[in-house]
Amino acid sequence: MKAKAIQYSAYGNYEENRLVELDRPQPSDGEVLVKMHTVGINPLDNTFRSGHIFFATRENLPRVGGQSGVGVVVETKSANFKVGDRVFVTGPGFGLVADGTWREFVSAPASGISHVPPGMDDHHAAAYLAGGGYLTGYLALTEIAKFKPGQTVLAPAIGSAVGMETIQVARRLGASLTISTAGTTKKAEQARSAGYQHVIDLSKESLKDGMLRVTEGKGVDVVVDGVSGKLTGQALASLAYGGTVVVVGYAGGREAEVSITDIIWKAATIRGFTFRLFTNETVAAAREVLLEYLKEGALQPTIAKVFPLSEVAEAVRYLIEDRPYGRVLMEVSH
Repeated sequence: MKAKAIQYSAYGNYEENRLVELDRPQPSDGEVLVKMHTVGINPLDNTFRSGHIFFATRENLPRVGGQSGVGVVVETKSANFKVGDRVFVTGPGFGLVADGTWREFVSAPASGISHVPPGMDDHHAAAYLAGGGYLTGYLALTEIAKFKPGQTVLAPAIGSAVGMETIQVARRLGASLTISTAGTTKKAEQARSAGYQHVIDLSKESLKDGMLRVTEGKGVDVVVDGVSGKLTGQALASLAYGGTVVVVGYAGGREAEVSITDIIWKAATIRGFTFRLFTNETVAAAREVLLEYLKEGALQPTIAKVFPLSEVAEAVRYLIEDRPYGRVLMEVSH
């Protein structure tokens, strides 16, 4: 039996993501077959398909994209799930070295499946996983920066997954002050109206000036930076003594200029983030904690736009180039 999927057969531009018909997968022992309803788009999906990663080899093609989504169990070979369960879907290497979630049916290991909380609709459930921001932010804060309640946190780019979702996680962990940035006044106002009090409007002041204003000259304890580029130097300049910068992405560029004196005199720690740093057990434990935060209402997945699966090229372009406020999703089926 054939089913729809989004597959790329070459590394290149957005249009390499093509709607195709592929054999419906069959679950192996310990796996669950899920009929997908809504899937998320992560900036890394664009990185993978464009070939800008060391895994981008000819042997790794063709590949079905997508790292996460939400659907309903239609066949199960796991005692933990039954037919009809609504579930989150993800898996090791999905969309990169294993076929991902951008398809009608996904067969995934039970370890990558978890139950969607009752009352949560498919779109918000998919948005919870879409950009990987909650998991990234939580691990960056707790495992790398060794965050302690009462500390202050900066996560630039409030519209992005890492920016917005790290702020939500930091609040839940007990940060005394959370700060983000916006590239436009419109986005800054949108964020403030949604309850993000300290959003520095970079069209009106620099990150450094804004940070010194908000922190009354003290600087910030932890920066979780998914932007990099020109902001990295200013993030370092905004650190409190003994502060940590965790670099998790480079939406703003791969090259950065920093002042060595900021590193020295602030006794700064700069750490790179990759999921390869963490054991499977650490990641699984983090997912469980975050799911509890979601159930208690501490996390608010935010949706920018939902596209049909057939408009995948435009959906990815919209995420990467328009940099919307919130997650970008694709509807697979109802």
